[in-house]
Amino acid sequence: MLVTDNTYKSEAAERIPAPGGPPPLWNRNFRLFFVARAVAVFGEGMVPVAFAAGLIGAGHSGATVGYALGLWTAAFAVFVLFGGVLADRFTARRMMILADLLRLPGAWLLAVAFALGGPPLWAVYVLSAVSGVGAALFQPGVASTIPRIAPDVQRANAVLRVVEALMTMAGPAAAGLLVALWNAGAAFAVNAAAFAVSALCFTLMRIVPVPSDTVERGSMVFELALGWREFRSRSWLWGVISIWTVYGLTVAGPMVPLTASLVTEQHGSATYGVLMAVNGAGSAVGGLLALRLRPVRPLAAGAVALLGLPVNLVLLGTDAVVPLLYAGQFVGGAAFAFWLVMWSTSVQTHVPQDALNRMHAYDVAGSLLMMGVGRTLSGPVAAVAGTEEVLLAGAGIAVLVVAALLVVRPIRTLGRA
Repeated sequence: MLVTDNTYKSEAAERIPAPGGPPPLWNRNFRLFFVARAVAVFGEGMVPVAFAAGLIGAGHSGATVGYALGLWTAAFAVFVLFGGVLADRFTARRMMILADLLRLPGAWLLAVAFALGGPPLWAVYVLSAVSGVGAALFQPGVASTIPRIAPDVQRANAVLRVVEALMTMAGPAAAGLLVALWNAGAAFAVNAAAFAVSALCFTLMRIVPVPSDTVERGSMVFELALGWREFRSRSWLWGVISIWTVYGLTVAGPMVPLTASLVTEQHGSATYGVLMAVNGAGSAVGGLLALRLRPVRPLAAGAVALLGLPVNLVLLGTDAVVPLLYAGQFVGGAAFAFWLVMWSTSVQTHVPQDALNRMHAYDVAGSLLMMGVGRTLSGPVAAVAGTEEVLLAGAGIAVLVVAALLVVRPIRTLGRA
């Protein structure tokens, strides 16, 4: 698509800070990106509810819902590294548009099929896997796009974290309402519409090319190897991700299914639903805090904030009363959101643009893989050791993770870019 020099000059002018004031955030590109992320997260949040209602309503077992979502996760994990290479090769914006257009027809097919009574299981599984591939092609570009459209990367990440937290709460609630009023097909129709809006927003964006956009690339294997070399050359980067794999395996992975089973058994599904809403509210507050606080050493500050997570796990593991569980979820959500903003900002401002998509892909792939293993093993381990005991052990490991992040000098001393 041809863009005139005047368009580039206009976009550049929007990024110039006002004299004596902070850099403007809400330029045209960021507004479009904000809308795209808001509607996409809203639509994605509807999918688990829609699958559960549609498949169980069609007479299938609850296990089929897990298989459908599991295939999405597996496809995402397998292809996200390639998504990072392709985003570096063809630009992130093009890959995100392609990813939205790839997922849109599948969502419409599911909408029509569930509206008519329910598609065959093989079709559900295939379309779910295709959607996972689309997400893998999309996700790496998010990291590299933000620093190219936002003059203040931390503010941008904080604002996006707030809206994503709100949409994460709103999506499942809206899906439940649509299923109650119509059927699961209506929820998938909204999901498809979200992909269309997202693709339109990215199409309307005008991002100034950088030299890395026109660099001649090598083979896919060569680019993956080059990305790995860039990854290993930054001790703070691979240090955080190495520590985080332990966290994902032992804390973040088991926490979700064990919290769901424990709270549902002891206090009912309604309490668990409210608990997740409170967690989302905490995430929004964590994003607002990241909008105001600008620590000199963001990773160190984010690591200290992570101490809010073991508080939540201790309350869960000691059978605390429901109001305390709400407080724990709020604190945990705020702590995790603040860390994510600090981490995302550090990566986006310290890693060169020509390697950022691949760096983000390695980060997502490693974290997702270990979280998946942790979720898979959580049930058998809890059956042997006890759910409360596993959660309390996770609290102890979470404290050790914070200590490790603060002990490693390159992580602790990394400053603002």
